[in-house]
Amino acid sequence: MHLTLDVVLFLMTVALFAGAIDAMAGGGGLLTIPALLAAGVPPVSALATNKLQSAIGTGSAFLAFWRGGHVDLHRFTVPAIGAFAGSVAGATAVQHIDPGFLAGLVPVLLIVMALYFLLAPPMSDVDRHARLGRAGLTAVVTLIGFYDGFFGPGTGSFLTTALVALGGLGLVRAIANTKFLNLATNLAGLLAMIAGGHLLWMLGLGMAAANVAGNQIGARLAMRFGGRGVRPLLVVMSIALTIKLLADPANPARGWIAALVG
Repeated sequence: MHLTLDVVLFLMTVALFAGAIDAMAGGGGLLTIPALLAAGVPPVSALATNKLQSAIGTGSAFLAFWRGGHVDLHRFTVPAIGAFAGSVAGATAVQHIDPGFLAGLVPVLLIVMALYFLLAPPMSDVDRHARLGRAGLTAVVTLIGFYDGFFGPGTGSFLTTALVALGGLGLVRAIANTKFLNLATNLAGLLAMIAGGHLLWMLGLGMAAANVAGNQIGARLAMRFGGRGVRPLLVVMSIALTIKLLADPANPARGWIAALVG
């Protein structure tokens, strides 16, 4: 499809801001997917193109955190393999199962996550005792990977929450290792999208360049300011993503909430 230069520049600008937010708290797709759809990109191509720019941008953030010494490859290689496998399974399952129930469940999970970051004791950047060993954490991450392949929104935030609450990581290290795990899920989804032939390669690569710049900015801000700025951003992004999902009249969570209120 043909897009004018001003539309391409607009999408690249959105990708820049989305990359910075994604590196710090996750949820960059909350900006890029609606922007792609508003530009007239067909829904499947929008998801595929977003996955391309997101995978490259996440990879750049991972490298920044890794160079900063915040990524534990030894500890998280097995969970990353689980995340990749889970994402492949989710991308396969979504072709045969109605994702409506999961779409309704996501806002509930996001609200719980926002409450966790609001009400939990202040988090330092110092690691704590892990509540789960490698096998347990791999199982949790694999399930989140399945969700990313099956549906997607908020995956980075879910991974960060799991690594803080269950893995015992300080917030900055949790975000850093989330990039490693999220890179695995993104690559799995990207391979599926390439096989489907829905990618807009030139647009995706242009947005990826901007997304890389944004991810580098966000990663450096996270490493410099730590949890002081990241924790509120996680809460804001969780609430914003919840509102966005609930704005869809077809989301079953609207009916669940109406039933509870009524």
